[in-house]
Amino acid sequence: MDTRIVDVKTVVTCPGRNFVLLKITTESGVYGVGDGTLNGRELAVAEALDKHIAPLLIGRDADQIEDTWQYLFRGSYWRGGPVLNSALAAVDTALWDIKGKRANMPLYSILGGKTRHGALCYTHASGSTFEETTDNARKFIERGFKVVRCQTEIPGTVGTYGAGQSSNPHGESLPFEERWEPSPYLRTIPKLFEHLRSELGDDIELFHDVHERLTPIQAARLAKDLEPYHLFFLEDPLRPEHHASFRIIRQHSTTPIGMGELFTNKWECLPLIQEQLIDFIRCDLAHVGGITEARKIAAVSECFQVQTAWHGPPDISPITHAANVHLDLATPNFGVQEWVEHPTEVSEVIHGGPTFVDGYLTVTDAPGLGCDIDLEAANRFPYQRAYLPTVRRADGSVHDW
Repeated sequence: MDTRIVDVKTVVTCPGRNFVLLKITTESGVYGVGDGTLNGRELAVAEALDKHIAPLLIGRDADQIEDTWQYLFRGSYWRGGPVLNSALAAVDTALWDIKGKRANMPLYSILGGKTRHGALCYTHASGSTFEETTDNARKFIERGFKVVRCQTEIPGTVGTYGAGQSSNPHGESLPFEERWEPSPYLRTIPKLFEHLRSELGDDIELFHDVHERLTPIQAARLAKDLEPYHLFFLEDPLRPEHHASFRIIRQHSTTPIGMGELFTNKWECLPLIQEQLIDFIRCDLAHVGGITEARKIAAVSECFQVQTAWHGPPDISPITHAANVHLDLATPNFGVQEWVEHPTEVSEVIHGGPTFVDGYLTVTDAPGLGCDIDLEAANRFPYQRAYLPTVRRADGSVHDW
């Protein structure tokens, strides 16, 4: 059986930032690549892959993707969570890559074929002032972006999310600590979008990321205050545990809501989708178990007119970015794709990935994902410990990230 798995190799590398990559090789020599990067906890995923999952894969049929997914997800008994599902995503993506290569077809074709010529995408504009955020947004618009996420520093805070320091320098022993308060934030953001609309007009799609920091009534207030500025969506207004609290936002505002980058499986998404409490589902393919799980989330979402907006930050590798776009192209209820360009060093280690053209992302017609890993180059960029920041209120208490 030439699809029998004979080798599983985990690669931890840091070409500008840390990635956990996977290469699965079959008896015929066909191999696939995957991404299990979990920002700030990379080595936990690498250990799960090396010590627990890789031994289970040797001798299995690479063609049986669904069976392997269920086998690995259920087999740990204490299943799910970001570490195990990131490891599972690396395996799943690599197996889909193998399937595409064996069929000599790009992955989007295996998934059902294109439903669009490209994936509408957005990137991040930020600044220490309203003017700086506006100038940076304008630069992206001039490049062809049609959707832009906008953040700004909040007066009286330290390290505002999306506009200040977002992680500690490599090698530092403790996470960077932000200082944040909701009152100045709630006063500032509506004024930011009033300024942006006056400067940029109504044709460009704009939105904002709360990053799960508000209480339900605060989030409802912000969503209502932002209604005059017609946001594309308001991202992650509440903690992921607060399913029922999204009803409060819906009761008070028509601002569209995007949510889901901290979800790790379809069951966490289901209540928000079924009750139409969100408009965009934003799971991360690298954290929910890969393409297999994301396809199911997209299919359920279609029934409730919820669109996909898969997480696409720089802390996942071009392999997952490519998987995002392949799935975007084949998904009828696709909405928008987050995309942030990587440091140039990344292209030395990982070849391939999406291409940006006039506001849209495309992928090549190469078989599978169209990505590869240069193992020698990866060895030149060893892992460097780094943490995501923590957030504290003015009184010193720990707050949501």
